[in-house]
Amino acid sequence: MAEVLAVPLKKPSEVDIVKPLKNLISSSYSTTDNPQDYGEAINEFNKLRTNAIWRVFEKYESSLEIVYSYYDQLCALEGKIPSHEVQIPFKWKDAFDKGSIFGGRISLTVSSLAYEKVCILFNIAALQSSVAAAQSIENDDGLKLAAKLFQQAAGIFSHLKGTVMLAIQQEPTPDLNPETLGALSALMLAQGQEIFVQKAIHDKMKDAVIAKLSSQCEELYVEVLKQFQKELLRPLWDKDWIPTVAGKQAAYHGLTEYYQSLVCKANKSVGEEIARLEHALELFKAAQQRSGKPSYFQDYANKAQRNLTEAKKDNDFIYHERIPDVKSLPTVGKAMLAKSLPVPERLSQNFKDLFEELVPVTVHQAMTAYDGRKTEILNTEIMKLRESTQFLNSVLASLNLPAALEDMSGNSLPQSLVDKAVSVRSNGGIQELERMMRELPDLLQRNKEILDETERMTRNEKESDDQLREQFKERWTRTPSDKLTETFHANMAKYREIINNAMQADKLIRDKFESHHRGIELLSKGPDDLLAFVPSAGPGGNNVKNSSAVHQLRKLMEDVETIKAERDTIECELKSATVDMKSTFLNALAQDGAINEQAISVESLGRVFGPLQRQVKESLQKQEALVVDIQAQNTEFCKEKSGAGAAANREAVLKELAAAYDAFNELKGNLSEGTKFYNDLTQILVTFQNKISDYCFARKTEKEELMKDLTQSIGRQTFGATPAVPGHHAQAQGGKKEPPPRPPPPTATSSSAASVPTQPALPYPTYPQGMPVPYGATPAAPYPTYMPPLLPASYNPYSTAPYPQQGYGGFPAYLPSQYGGYPHPPQQQPPQNRPW
Repeated sequence: MAEVLAVPLKKPSEVDIVKPLKNLISSSYSTTDNPQDYGEAINEFNKLRTNAIWRVFEKYESSLEIVYSYYDQLCALEGKIPSHEVQIPFKWKDAFDKGSIFGGRISLTVSSLAYEKVCILFNIAALQSSVAAAQSIENDDGLKLAAKLFQQAAGIFSHLKGTVMLAIQQEPTPDLNPETLGALSALMLAQGQEIFVQKAIHDKMKDAVIAKLSSQCEELYVEVLKQFQKELLRPLWDKDWIPTVAGKQAAYHGLTEYYQSLVCKANKSVGEEIARLEHALELFKAAQQRSGKPSYFQDYANKAQRNLTEAKKDNDFIYHERIPDVKSLPTVGKAMLAKSLPVPERLSQNFKDLFEELVPVTVHQAMTAYDGRKTEILNTEIMKLRESTQFLNSVLASLNLPAALEDMSGNSLPQSLVDKAVSVRSNGGIQELERMMRELPDLLQRNKEILDETERMTRNEKESDDQLREQFKERWTRTPSDKLTETFHANMAKYREIINNAMQADKLIRDKFESHHRGIELLSKGPDDLLAFVPSAGPGGNNVKNSSAVHQLRKLMEDVETIKAERDTIECELKSATVDMKSTFLNALAQDGAINEQAISVESLGRVFGPLQRQVKESLQKQEALVVDIQAQNTEFCKEKSGAGAAANREAVLKELAAAYDAFNELKGNLSEGTKFYNDLTQILVTFQNKISDYCFARKTEKEELMKDLTQSIGRQTFGATPAVPGHHAQAQGGKKEPPPRPPPPTATSSSAASVPTQPALPYPTYPQGMPVPYGATPAAPYPTYMPPLLPASYNPYSTAPYPQQGYGGFPAYLPSQYGGYPHPPQQQPPQNRPW
């Protein structure tokens, strides 16, 4: 078998993948039902990569399985973590660039698993070509393996041709240019057909079959030669590639004519046999001249020469047939056996998914959307209950109930007031509220500092990019920072607005605390201090103790306590309602191959929350009737009590203390939820800051690589000719003219150096380092867009407060009018989580 061509390998660079993957999975994929940190799996993945990227250079058949395993792991991981989420600066050098005497090779750095997968797949095809080229034509198993590998390599290069630009999203290195990949695919296919020709010869198949196989092989090499000679691709190939391909094209044309001459010999068509043998000898000679190898297909040339001599002898003495013109000979048929094999779903034989427990992206997307709908329903129903309870409390406080029913003597404290004071003291009293209020500013400041730092990092990165762009002008062609950080800035503005709204909420809470400070302080003291503060109403209350209005009001107060207890139970059931949606979505994905998230979510949410929503509705309706009855009976009670000479001052103080008790409970819940809010926001901002940090690191790595290439390209720069001495200078030196300056000697450069423009400053490299597409990159579709982490389920600093309206995620739209109004967040859809 003639020498076959093996594609060179892309050379990788070492990169730390352990830390970024651990940070990404722990921050975005570690959930309560999936708490693994995947540390061991990530370490194994790192070892697998190290082994795979370097074992390819051994070019053994055993190396293929190792690279296959790593590629399969990449595919499996990409199915669970979107490739653009992985901010690891993978750097690969061009396979065909040999560098220059000044060092340096064309390379590209992209922070994406998709780019890593493309480069590994390229190396798989290159290694397959090397292993196939090492097989012996004398071994039937070797021929079968070579044919299989060449066809697989052709399929891989063809696959890469159609997907590489979508995966990289920027100018690729020359070896990954779609035209280059198309040419390599054509070469692999032609060499696969060549193996079938050799196997047919080895198996001593019919001459007509071999002729047809050779004819198809010659046609494939014509297509390879056409693509290899394109102006864009010619500089890439080794110096012997195009001569080899041209020689093979002629040689297999000659082989077609030779074996067809044997068919003619069997058919006693001596004239055609002689014409084909003469043409075959011409083609074999052309193949030797084109390839520059005198012995190229010499065995077949010798056989053709012997057959020609014998045929001419027989024709001269026996047949006396006319020798037809070669152009008039019938065309030899073609038999195409080689074909581009599609890239299989799994390349390795014994694949084991290291990240098996990590759910697929589609399931993450469905679970995120489900959680959003669930949170919306949960917050809506809970807020309905809390709003109604607050309204009920405000009605009772305005009527001084139930304290008025217990204050019949007018001298002692009502038992309900005593119980409220005990409750306040057991919960820390005013001191606990003051402590919690002192913590809020520190928590707020921490979040502001994190957000300030993220803004500083993006600002510094932009300033550095703008400075270099101003320095290198049009040669600094990487994507501007403004286009890559649009979503980043939008998210920072959103977080800044949320913090400002929280600061307004803090102020409202402080105002509310100050307005009820005296009452809460009194409830925090002992019974004696409280009794001394409450004025006496004097005798007369005993006259209404046994009235019908009092009995009815006491019964209604029991109903109030019952309805509050029922609501506590309903709220607990709402919060504890859970469904294993992960299993549900995984089953749907396995059965249908896709997830109809909306239909599944609506059905599941209706089944889980439907009965509870009906209970909430019934509770609200029951309260409406209850409030009407309380107001009616209290009117009768006030008439009777007024006739008994009730004291107005005592009534006002008791109302104040009752309102202070309700305010204490609301403030306690508000401050607890506010603390949780700030802590949750800290986690979100830290994750966001990590993403910004990864982005800035990727940009810094790219900048350093680009500056390095700019510096190294000084040696590849072509300077203009030295200007001649002006004529009047020569005349001043005796009238002798200086000879024209000699052109500068040629410089040993890489193929790409020839296209470097002549400029007085540092020339920009032909294939500049592209910017890895980070989160939020939107310069051109279909760039992926960074989606911020999901906000906390209760994204209201004080979501326990029963506010009348609620924004997304539990954030209230405003407070009741008596609280002075709550800052209204922007009316927009809540930011969704990452799509998984």
